[in-house]
Amino acid sequence: MKRIISIGGGEIRNKTTLKIDEYIANLAKIKAGDKRANALFIGTASHDSMPYFNSFRKTYTSVFDIKAEVALMVYGEMDVEKIKGKIENADAIYVGGGDTMYMLSKWKELGIDKMLIKAYEEGTIIAGLSAGAICWFADMYTDSEMMNGGDEYVFRKGLGILNGLMTPHYNERVIDFDKNFLESNFKKAYAIENDCAVEFVDGVMTGAVSAGGNAYLIEKENGTIKKTKINEL
Repeated sequence: MKRIISIGGGEIRNKTTLKIDEYIANLAKIKAGDKRANALFIGTASHDSMPYFNSFRKTYTSVFDIKAEVALMVYGEMDVEKIKGKIENADAIYVGGGDTMYMLSKWKELGIDKMLIKAYEEGTIIAGLSAGAICWFADMYTDSEMMNGGDEYVFRKGLGILNGLMTPHYNERVIDFDKNFLESNFKKAYAIENDCAVEFVDGVMTGAVSAGGNAYLIEKENGTIKKTKINEL
């Protein structure tokens, strides 16, 4: 079974996504079986922010008793073989938020993208927030250019593991997204608010996990936006 949990946003440091994290942690424990579950944090999008990893560890280890590992790939502290070993040993992989296009570029440079796709294909639970949520899709609505001197959201290509278009932080960018979506050639999209996640099993959406937010399937209908709330699991 191949599984991706895409989290629209939220603050793991302040435990606003705790209900979602509990869902991910329980899946990791089921996968681990009799051994202690191992969750790998990848913070490439935040340039390997250690405070971000520490927040992840305080939730996944202190609250859910899961061993927390980190893969560092921005400043050369870890060689690629060590990162590969961590990916292969993980029951769950959690990709943090930040600069999506920087993250994908670094992954491609090091071959991490292929390692993550292989882990997904082999049944490792994949989860991520914001940049870590949209990167798996064929198309992404991202603020990467705004982080690098630009002034608008853009559509960009993702890894293509999941079909379709996705935007995170939908509650924060609903006006921008709806307008740009209507003007685009896209027919439908997943729009996930902060503190909400959408699960995909074998490439098919199964439902949402909410810690307060909502998720929607967005479609075009007679030149207007049609929004269908995604039911909770």
